[in-house]
Amino acid sequence: MDPASPAIPTTGPSAWNIANYLTVFRLFLVPVFGWLLLVDAGASAAYRWAAFGVFAVAMLTDRIDGDLARSRNLVTNFGKVVDPIADKALVTMALVGLSAIGEVWWWVTIVVLVREWGITAVRFWVIRHGVMAAGRGGKVKTLLQTFGIGFFLWPRSTLPLPHLWDALAWGLLGAAVVVTVVTGVDYLVQALRLRQTSERAVRKRAERAERAQQRAAREGRPQS
Repeated sequence: MDPASPAIPTTGPSAWNIANYLTVFRLFLVPVFGWLLLVDAGASAAYRWAAFGVFAVAMLTDRIDGDLARSRNLVTNFGKVVDPIADKALVTMALVGLSAIGEVWWWVTIVVLVREWGITAVRFWVIRHGVMAAGRGGKVKTLLQTFGIGFFLWPRSTLPLPHLWDALAWGLLGAAVVVTVVTGVDYLVQALRLRQTSERAVRKRAERAERAQQRAAREGRPQS
């Protein structure tokens, strides 16, 4: 019998897994959704319903890939970074498209997108210190955005009581804007704290202190 092989250290789940495949699939749906929404400047009821269908499928994959990643231990740094990017790309396409066809005020789109992509930039800013996963507030924000945008996508000409649906859509989107701003500030605070308290930050401070002591010793200065 061959001698037992040494244990191979585990390195975590591979980035090539079903949860991440769904995330990438959601990214590919973004241009399809955008094209369907903008056909005839959003005036075609059939294309609007098709756009809503693609949007719904994309958001469903967001829920499924997260559940799969957690239940099957498939959480990876790739997924933590790309999943929110896919979500933001879809929301960006939806809000820009709805603003372009005159159904959502541009200032709402700008506020939401500045926060969304600003936080994405912050995630990359602190990625050497750790990965910032989505928190509970971010999930509430995503839920409000999803339903608010979803109601805006429904063609009003095919609905009874269109003004009621407009009020519901604006109510959800307005709540989403508030939560979006609040959670954005919270993420920024977390990022600043992470850069101060991460293992990398602590190690860097220790290295700087050691170098300062060595310089002081070479120069014959008393050490503090």
